Amino acid sequence: MTACAIEGGSAGAAATADPEAEPEPEEPGEPARADGSGLLPASTAAGQADEGNGETEEAEASSTVTDARSHADAPPPPGGFTLTADGAYAARLTAAPGPPGERAWYPERWTLDGPEPYAVPLPLDQPEEPDSEVSPLADGRVLIRRRVADRQMFSLLYPTGPGTGELLLGAVGCAEMTLLPPSPDGRCVYAQAAGADHTSLWLVAGGAFGPEEVARIPGHCSGGVWLDRAGRMLALDRQEPGGGPVKAVAVDLGRQGEVTPLLQIAPGSDDRLLLADPDSGLLLLRSDAPGHDRLGWGVLGSCLPVRFPECLRLPDVAVTPFAVQPGQMLMPESCAVALRIDGAPGSWVGVWRPAGRQLHQFAAPLGWVPGAGYWSRDGVLRLPYANGATPCGVALLEAPEDVEPSAVTGRTGGGEGGGEPSAADAAPAVCKPVPLGQAPLHGAARPD
Repeated sequence: MTACAIEGGSAGAAATADPEAEPEPEEPGEPARADGSGLLPASTAAGQADEGNGETEEAEASSTVTDARSHADAPPPPGGFTLTADGAYAARLTAAPGPPGERAWYPERWTLDGPEPYAVPLPLDQPEEPDSEVSPLADGRVLIRRRVADRQMFSLLYPTGPGTGELLLGAVGCAEMTLLPPSPDGRCVYAQAAGADHTSLWLVAGGAFGPEEVARIPGHCSGGVWLDRAGRMLALDRQEPGGGPVKAVAVDLGRQGEVTPLLQIAPGSDDRLLLADPDSGLLLLRSDAPGHDRLGWGVLGSCLPVRFPECLRLPDVAVTPFAVQPGQMLMPESCAVALRIDGAPGSWVGVWRPAGRQLHQFAAPLGWVPGAGYWSRDGVLRLPYANGATPCGVALLEAPEDVEPSAVTGRTGGGEGGGEPSAADAAPAVCKPVPLGQAPLHGAARPD
């Protein structure tokens, strides 16, 4: 593993950071709904109202704001929504109908690699606790972690005719434990138990004799990103015993957890790894080396410095990457990256490429679990969602083409190219839910 340097200097003061020079981003408008309606920024909405049907558009916009905010206020399901590395299966905890204080939670498996997505409930004789975690395997089974007193219990769940089968794997005597993202091999699931002085890594599914400790790492670890397709190299964000900055390290599970530095941008900076693509080597990270917390990107094993794109700095919102386009061998700058954007109106989707330097924004489908999604190799983003009308659906979004900004104005050269300025002054375009068997949408609606 190669330590990364910040652009403009290596391992220096924060002032040595040289973020990519791009126009200062403007605040985006509220996201449109998945049915095609939405609210644009004030200047854009005023221009469209002059074209006709102003009263109708105002009524639709008002309704959209109410629906978007009420949806944003709804609590997310516990345990989140976890996908296998290849996107074939997903799992989550969901609730049976009932009063909010009396919800009965149970696991649910989604099958996403067929012509149409479908969900299979996996309830047992008694409901699950909201703090349980689930993780899908490549064979369709679902691992569940339950906390019972000061122990962690692990089982595999699978459908058996009208009921649910359960295979007990064993228990770990630990008060707190967190599942890591599913291993790329699809067979193993790991968990970490972080203490004040060390962190234990456990193989909780895929081993020969039930849960077993596979590594013990000095310091307090968090996060978890896979660096290869074999499920051997794991990146963790580690703080040394006794405190200090947080630095991403690489853990070699094939060598009893041997630890090597991964990110060392500045001596006192917190450098966390968020995503990695094993095919291209693209790394997405978060660091305060530029003087404040910023999203950046680099290439695994490269001598080039880490860069912090200005187009990923949006005011009053949080931007978090959640999926990278696979299959772009030796072309990290061409990988499309999906980003979750959280603001006052709710959550919506961003698409960005390192080479393009433009952030395209799209409304998420109604019922999208923020941060859930995966790319196909040909650049189609799949966003799982569930709402009252569709209990299990996938919205398709094709990565837009980037248009070079004008050297004079700093804006795109024409409105027909499908790109947007890096400032993203247009409202998020609509990401329309469609069945997987149909072709993905092309292009994005532009207000101009």
